[in-house]
Amino acid sequence: MNTSKLQAFATDARRQLMNAVQARLDAALVPNSDAQVDDPRAFDFLQREIGQAGGGVEGRRHVVERYAYRWFNRIIAFRYMDVHGFTGTPVVSPAGLTSTNGLPEVLAAAKRGEYDSRVFSLRVNDKAKERIEGLLSGSIMADDPQGRAYGLLLQSECRFWNRNLPFMFENVGKEAGRVDELLMPADLLAEGSVLRNAVEIMTPEDCGVDDPSGNVEIIGWLYQYYISERKNEVMDGFKKNHKAGANEIPAATQLFTPDWIVRYLVQNTVGRLWMQSHPDSQLHKNWDYYIWPSENDAAGDEDILKIQTPEDLTVCDPACGSGHMLTYAFDLLYEIYEEEGYAPGDIPGLILEHNLYGMEIDERAASLAAFALTMKARSHSRRFFKKQVEPNIQHISPIAFKEDEVVELNDLYQVNLDSMVWNTYAKADVYGSLIQPPQELVELAASSPESEDGIDTLFDPLLREHAEDVFTQTRYLARKYAAVVANPPYMGAKNMSAELKQFVQDHYEDVKADLYGCFYVRFLKFAMEYGLEGMVLGDTWMFIKTFEEMRKDLIKKRRIESFLHIRDITNHPDIFGANAAFIICPCYVSHKKTTFIKLTQTGVVRKRFELLSILAADKSKARFEVNQHEFVQIPGSPIVYWLSEAVFKIFDRKIAKGAGG
Repeated sequence: MNTSKLQAFATDARRQLMNAVQARLDAALVPNSDAQVDDPRAFDFLQREIGQAGGGVEGRRHVVERYAYRWFNRIIAFRYMDVHGFTGTPVVSPAGLTSTNGLPEVLAAAKRGEYDSRVFSLRVNDKAKERIEGLLSGSIMADDPQGRAYGLLLQSECRFWNRNLPFMFENVGKEAGRVDELLMPADLLAEGSVLRNAVEIMTPEDCGVDDPSGNVEIIGWLYQYYISERKNEVMDGFKKNHKAGANEIPAATQLFTPDWIVRYLVQNTVGRLWMQSHPDSQLHKNWDYYIWPSENDAAGDEDILKIQTPEDLTVCDPACGSGHMLTYAFDLLYEIYEEEGYAPGDIPGLILEHNLYGMEIDERAASLAAFALTMKARSHSRRFFKKQVEPNIQHISPIAFKEDEVVELNDLYQVNLDSMVWNTYAKADVYGSLIQPPQELVELAASSPESEDGIDTLFDPLLREHAEDVFTQTRYLARKYAAVVANPPYMGAKNMSAELKQFVQDHYEDVKADLYGCFYVRFLKFAMEYGLEGMVLGDTWMFIKTFEEMRKDLIKKRRIESFLHIRDITNHPDIFGANAAFIICPCYVSHKKTTFIKLTQTGVVRKRFELLSILAADKSKARFEVNQHEFVQIPGSPIVYWLSEAVFKIFDRKIAKGAGG
């Protein structure tokens, strides 16, 4: 996969789409425009969205950024599905899938009078076919009849795919879906357009046509590169003492984790939990990054989380980005289900329904994560779309209620919760999954039905909808998971907005210096007792005084299962110093030693091969077996795993001498 070409495509696509959406927005905002006359409901929603984003230039920029990306998502999603044959008639690709000069096959077919009966059987598309035929026959006059006909075909396909991929294709019954159509970029058929470039750059090989499970990793790379210019803007702002608010946090904190680090984290959490309860399983032989501790590997039954069936193995990424951790977890879980004898056609739906959970503050990334998991499922089951199983990916979004609405909500649900509780998610676009919902809200969410059946219809349906969103987010954030895996956001306190800084001060006092410390604490609360948590962080927390309390908590109260000191990976453009990956159990088990591995090669590729060689060898100077309690004896409790046994004994004697007086 040529990532440099993907980067050039994604950054150019962002500029093109923002310009195109800006042009459509400007035209819509002209007094008495067609948009205002033809769809006043969508236009009113658009104006409200601009106002809620700050109004004026700032509000319009926010809208342009949002809807440009939503169309980028749709174009790359259709290209991926075209290549794998999921769309039936290719939507953005020519018949042969590779020609950049050929018309999208859905348009070429329409010119031959051929239409997908599934798409045009929907009532929402009743008028589209008639208009398309009029444009193509010349009975309806237009400046660019072919381009307009294709726009209607594309909109019709989006409406159809809303049934299977609602997170990617908004329902046009809702205002946001109507605004999508209102702001749809023009000139998609032009030479050098985003659509034609997607056909050229997203080759069938890069999309994984030769791999039975596809290559959804390409989706993550495209997302990372699409936001790269915005990331640079935010980082430059930090140098000028600008602070990160809701609009800056996603670009500033989202990083795409290299595949081998993902595999290390997932194999040694999800895989490890399965092997502990099913020691006769042979699956570990396929896991290149699985670490067997050299001493006392077989934990006692009292020290493990019992996983009876594959459905029990819940996996959560509380800051999931475009879903890289979860898509690999899907692959590993599929192996587990398969080994247990489940029917292959049932496995994808079971995994999405029971095993995988993700949370994300960025709507764009959440959509891609859900899409990537759905593509994984569809690649394993031709009938998957008929099962109507959606991935458990939750966009953690801001929801706020006014005082009179709080009164109405309490009346509706027969409770007496104060405004602060109902407004737990008022700043969710800033705090994300760091939010720990109050117990009274957790209890109400647990007792409230997940559908509207039985709810008094006298109350405002929009208010009920927002309340249900609160309950849904609460269920995700209050749940315990067997495995937690993540590359959490990194951001120093100096770059935080005042409200974010105050939040971490109030709720994460001991680790407030950086967001990753806050997420370390939060992840522990997500994990079940004797579950496993895997994360990748920068390594400064291992030594400096600022994170001493975090180290003491880890050493004294938790159990480090394994530790990968990647070191000096700052030359990688997409992971920025995240150079310590480790697996921990929330509960401390004193009798076991921890495997530490130290990588010294430069460059991500060399480090990967270095790790594989260390794991394949019987012994290695880069592999250390240390009881984590040894670190407590050293002032400041640094994670200095490489010290010799003799040096550790010196500190032990000093402690003993001090205790003896």
